[in-house]
Amino acid sequence: MRVLLVSPGFHGYHSAISAALSARGHDVATHVYDDHGGLMGRAAFQVRHQLPHKLGAGSLRRLGREETERAASVVEDARPEAVLVVKGDTLGPQFWESLAGLPRVTWLYDELRRTRYSVDVLTGIGPIATYSARDHEAFASAGLDSRHLPLAYDHRLVPSPTGARTHRVSFVGARYPVRARALTHLHDHGVPVVAYGRDWSKHPVDRLRTWRIGAPSIPAERDVSRATAYDVMASSAATLNLHGDQDGFTMRTFEASGVGAVQLVDRTDIEPLYEPGAEVLTFSSQDELLELCRRVALEGSDADGIRVAARRRTLAEHTFDHRVAVLEGAWDTPRQSTS
Repeated sequence: MRVLLVSPGFHGYHSAISAALSARGHDVATHVYDDHGGLMGRAAFQVRHQLPHKLGAGSLRRLGREETERAASVVEDARPEAVLVVKGDTLGPQFWESLAGLPRVTWLYDELRRTRYSVDVLTGIGPIATYSARDHEAFASAGLDSRHLPLAYDHRLVPSPTGARTHRVSFVGARYPVRARALTHLHDHGVPVVAYGRDWSKHPVDRLRTWRIGAPSIPAERDVSRATAYDVMASSAATLNLHGDQDGFTMRTFEASGVGAVQLVDRTDIEPLYEPGAEVLTFSSQDELLELCRRVALEGSDADGIRVAARRRTLAEHTFDHRVAVLEGAWDTPRQSTS
C-alpha cells in the first residue's frame, strides 16, 4: 500500500515510523511538515516567526498557513492510498480536506490540552490514536473513533556505547521545574548526576537558543542526537525518566528500557507496561529517588537483572513495529467526513 506519513521532525521519530511501515510491506513517502530547510531555513524561521511571536509582535498563524499549503500539495503529488498523520495540529482545513475519502489515522503524542485541537476538530478528522489514556476515555465518551496507543522504542537504532559503564545518573530531555528540582536534589546530596539538552547547557549558543541568561548549577552537556542519547542511557549507572504534568508515558519510557538501561521513573502506574522492581524502578518522592540512586548508581544493586528484563520486555511488546500494526487497523474503520 502507498502510505504517506505526515509528521513533525521531532527528534527524527518519523524515520522510525517509516521504517516500521516499510517493514510491514508498505511503500512509504514521508513529509516533515515543520522542516524549515537546514541551517539557513531555521535561521529565517526564527526571524520571521519565533522572534516576533516572543516579542508579542506577531502570531504563528502565517506559519500554519505555509505548513498547511505545503502538506496539502504533498498529498496531491503523492497520491497515497492511506495517510498516517503524527500530531499535525498546526495543519489547517485545507490539508484535512485534501485527505477526503482517504483511509487515515492521526497519532497524538501530547495531551489534547497541549495541542491546538479541540474535540470537535478531532471528530471531523478521525480516527485518532493517542498516547494519553485519559484523552482516549474522553474521546470515546464523545463518540470519536479513538484508540489508546502508547509510544515506542526504535529497535533499529542500536546503541553502541564506548568504554566502561559510568557511575553517573543521566537525564536526557527538556528542563521543566519539576525536573530541575529533582536533579538539583540529587546533585546537592552527592549523586553524580548529569543532564543533556539545550535547556540545561551552559554553552552561550544554547543560552541564546533558549532565550535565557543563566543556567542550572548541575553538571550538563549540550543537545545530543537520539542515537547518542541511547548510548548515554545504556552506559549510565541509571537514567531518569521524569514526567511531571503528563498522563501519557514519554518516549523515554520505552527507549530507556529498550537500550537496557536501569530506568528510574516517577510513575507508579507503569505496571501495565513494565513490572516495577523487576523491569523498572519507580519512585513517588525525591527522598525515594535519592535512595534508589544510592542503591543502584553508587552500589550497583539489582542493575544487571533489571537491564536484561527491561530490554526483553521492550523488544517483545513496545517497538514501533508493534504500534504500526495497531495504526493499520484504523485504516479499516469507516471514514468520517472532514469538517
